Amino acid sequence: MRVSAVQMAATADRDQNLAAAEALCRKAVADGAELVVLPEMFNLFGGAEVLGAGAESLEGPTCTWASDFARSHSIWLVAGSFTERIDGRARHHNTSCLYDPSGARVAIYRKVHLFDNEVPGAAYHESATVEAGDEITLAEVAGHGLGMTICYDIRFPEIFRAETLAGAEMISLPMAFMERTGRDHMEPLMRARAIENEIFLIVADQFGQPLDDVEFHGHSAIVDPWGKVLARAGEGAGVITAELDFAEQEEIRAQLPVLENRRPNVYKGLGA
Repeated sequence: MRVSAVQMAATADRDQNLAAAEALCRKAVADGAELVVLPEMFNLFGGAEVLGAGAESLEGPTCTWASDFARSHSIWLVAGSFTERIDGRARHHNTSCLYDPSGARVAIYRKVHLFDNEVPGAAYHESATVEAGDEITLAEVAGHGLGMTICYDIRFPEIFRAETLAGAEMISLPMAFMERTGRDHMEPLMRARAIENEIFLIVADQFGQPLDDVEFHGHSAIVDPWGKVLARAGEGAGVITAELDFAEQEEIRAQLPVLENRRPNVYKGLGA
């Protein structure tokens, strides 16, 4: 399967962001991508006020655009993530949607792990504006299992293992990974999640500085089940594309049967 990850710098202008996303997705289609993954908050980015005011329903302009693009180009599209409005609530969801080549929405994932931290240069409290989801999501893309995650989830191996055990062969990872932590942590975390689960990881990151005091890392990547980086972006807007070889994945899983060698009965009671 040929897949692409889109890297962009979203702003507080939704129309401009969707136009930029469309241009980059068109490039991915021209590269032969069957599955395209967009970054976290690809449609609208800014502070809490911007995200709150721009929250949308699943029938809003962002999802409508994603459905129309997937249908008109006959591709699978992970609409990165956007702020999904929860009626009557002050906080909203950070939501990723998967669209099939007919434009149908076939999966929804609401970010489970919220980014609350005090790291200098990356301090942020996502839970102030976002309500966490409470379910993992596994979808089927052209006969292959796709797990869905968002950004900070990468620091929690449990969700990647759960999706893998449920049947994921690849996992989408829209991101807005901060430069302060991303420069040291992003690549080792990506490769670790791919290696320990023997999965393909499709990482689509933001870059630039949509928040006044925070810079984003970029360096989107596609990683294979051996931990090899098949494609990597730099710091600017662009598209990376790679071929996922599921036969090779089967060979890796046969040679290193880590999923079969697990001993969950031993892990119980150890705080896992």
